[in-house]
Amino acid sequence: MDERDSGAPEDDPRVRRHSDRASEPDPGTDTATGGHDGRGESEKERADRRWQELLQEIRVAQTGVQILLGFLLTVVFTPLFHELEQTDKTIYLVTTVLGSLATGALIGPVSFHRIVSGRRVKPQAVVWASRLVFTGLLLLLATLLSALFLILRVATHDPYVPWLVSGVLAWYLVCWFALPLWVRVRYADRS
Repeated sequence: MDERDSGAPEDDPRVRRHSDRASEPDPGTDTATGGHDGRGESEKERADRRWQELLQEIRVAQTGVQILLGFLLTVVFTPLFHELEQTDKTIYLVTTVLGSLATGALIGPVSFHRIVSGRRVKPQAVVWASRLVFTGLLLLLATLLSALFLILRVATHDPYVPWLVSGVLAWYLVCWFALPLWVRVRYADRS
């Protein structure tokens, strides 16, 4: 257990505050070799911060995919489901499988953390959990598009449905990927 978590008062000299860490290196850390990043964090502190940030991101995505999957799972038990064309039933099955895969990928970091916790591999765990979350987001994107396609197809039977879904896909790509990548390139620290 870290001294900072033990409930020691802030004025306790044993407790180093973040501002202190930024100005003086931890003992045994060679700052010439990049032992700290730009925030004055050690590798362990950075892994802890990145893990907490990842958990916040997962909470948003998990909630959405779980609600969507819950609704998808109930559709098959409605009387109208059996009246759908075979094509629509196939789209439904694909959508449900995609939702299940997305749920698995977005919940995966939780079990990942439980299994590797205490093994001193948090930096590596954060990298692999981030990959799972990114995969989950891609699967969630596919699930949302497939569900939208199914709903619009059943509701309207109009030929413009694929074009409308393509427009929504473009919007998702802009919001989820293009804008963050643009900001990353435009404002990233170039030092």
